[in-house]
Amino acid sequence: MIVGIGIDMVEVERMRTLLERKGDRALARLFTIGEITYSRTHPEPERQLAARVAAKEAAYKALSGNDLAKAIGWRELEVVSWRGHAPGLVLHGRAQTRANELGVHRVHLSITHTEHMAAAYVVAESLG
Repeated sequence: MIVGIGIDMVEVERMRTLLERKGDRALARLFTIGEITYSRTHPEPERQLAARVAAKEAAYKALSGNDLAKAIGWRELEVVSWRGHAPGLVLHGRAQTRANELGVHRVHLSITHTEHMAAAYVVAESLG
């Protein structure tokens, strides 16, 4: 059963500007070490990072509904990439607690990006 759905879009230029202005401070606040490392393996890391922000926003929307969801931190939602597999979403801390409250068994993630835009769609699913 679908428990929550979220979708979000982020302009790649917005991410590029944020990184130019805030640099490592922005990276440390928004992303896990794994996400930063993965993005740096690509010629234009801002595309990968914009897609991850979109995924985190979409996940937040899929898990929203109470004050605990509002307290979920950026790094408590982690986009992971395994070679040869689609990206996945790992929940930590308050994000995992909120998912448990909702009875979430699985989180589905779809990410796409172009030269200018990144988008993500998240579906939170329970067994019931």
